[in-house]
Amino acid sequence: MKKKRNVLILGAAGRDFHNFLVFYKNNPRYRVVCFTATQIPFIEDRIFPKELAGKGYPRGIPIYPESEMPRIIKEKKVDEVVFSYSDVSHEYVMHKASEAEAAGASFVLLGPNDTMLKSRKPVIAVTAARTGSGKSPVTRAVCTILEKKGKKPVIIRHPMPYGNLSRQAVQRFETEQDLELANATIEEREEYEQHLNEGRVVYAGIDYKRILRAAEKEADFIVWDGGNNDFPFVRPDLMITVVDPLRPGHELKYHPGETCVRMADVIVINKENTAPKRNITRVRKNVKKINPDAIIIDAESRISVDNPQVIAGGKRVLVIEDGPSITHGGMPYGAGYVAAKEFRCKIVNPKKKVKGSIKKAYQKYPHIGPVLPALGYSQQQLLELEQTINRIDCDAVIIATPVDLRKIIWIDQPSVHVFYRIKEIGRPTLKEVIEKKFRL
Repeated sequence: MKKKRNVLILGAAGRDFHNFLVFYKNNPRYRVVCFTATQIPFIEDRIFPKELAGKGYPRGIPIYPESEMPRIIKEKKVDEVVFSYSDVSHEYVMHKASEAEAAGASFVLLGPNDTMLKSRKPVIAVTAARTGSGKSPVTRAVCTILEKKGKKPVIIRHPMPYGNLSRQAVQRFETEQDLELANATIEEREEYEQHLNEGRVVYAGIDYKRILRAAEKEADFIVWDGGNNDFPFVRPDLMITVVDPLRPGHELKYHPGETCVRMADVIVINKENTAPKRNITRVRKNVKKINPDAIIIDAESRISVDNPQVIAGGKRVLVIEDGPSITHGGMPYGAGYVAAKEFRCKIVNPKKKVKGSIKKAYQKYPHIGPVLPALGYSQQQLLELEQTINRIDCDAVIIATPVDLRKIIWIDQPSVHVFYRIKEIGRPTLKEVIEKKFRL
């Protein structure tokens, strides 16, 4: 019998665990010696639990900081390093490959055939070229189309298991109380809450075989709601990829976003109401070049504000944006900044008032503009966010996160919540594509 190959999985608490469960667990050819973690704070120095890891791992599998990769490769005699996270440049991926090879290991990327699950129900997947492109409003639009046809969509969300892994194997969310019971982070709430508010069920967690089987029991359609720019864990019958003309060229330069563009049946060019025409033209040319058969849908990202009078009249405002989009997503600002400009507000730069882990985020991501990323991966970071907001001298706060932060933290200043949705331009429309594909 051949000796097992030692494997190190580079991850960020998402695809790494999925790749292990569907490809490496109980695989006689491999032994996973550890995971590493990056991109998301506070997720390293944990143990992937033995209950999920299986009989070959009676002590579970350790998770180390990714910075320790060269040492781990040598000390644990790693044969293969498996890259298993998303929303990074092609150049970044190859630097990791060079680092792994220099330490003596091979470098591996697992593709869809080795990692996608097959569903018994029809599947529509929504993915993106970059995080922050506008997947969430597209996902909600898809669900609304299905519901108007009398079909029940159940959402399976890309994983975000940032807490107690033993308790997060299969998670089902239907009410806000479910979010409270799960101690959901801001990042989780941002992805789940609006679906729940519209009466939909969301599944997430770690073990996507079990998650898929559970979701199928109550769904007419599975709607995969992607995270970052990753490709789906469940094989789609219709794959929709959203691209962002505010970041032209990124559809060709980021992993695995380019994969999503190449795989797509439908490509939505979003934010056309705020992007320069030359950017839209460039993005359209790029996607047609690498996926000429894809249907292209043009769309605008429309914003609205719950209490516009609060920020009317040139008020001095603090803008809070979606955390992942503004940090590793590479965007200097988002919908909150756009809303502030529309209302002719004066934007107060928060950078001099931040402390702790939020200050470190600005240092790590110097591209961030005069906005505050909503970071809340731990209770301590949530407290730092609250203290930072209330330290800012401003007339009002613009909250442009999918979750309403006022439900989670106390904000002293008057505040508004920004909502955004897609508005399709011309034809074809998502409705027409879905009706034709599934004969609805």
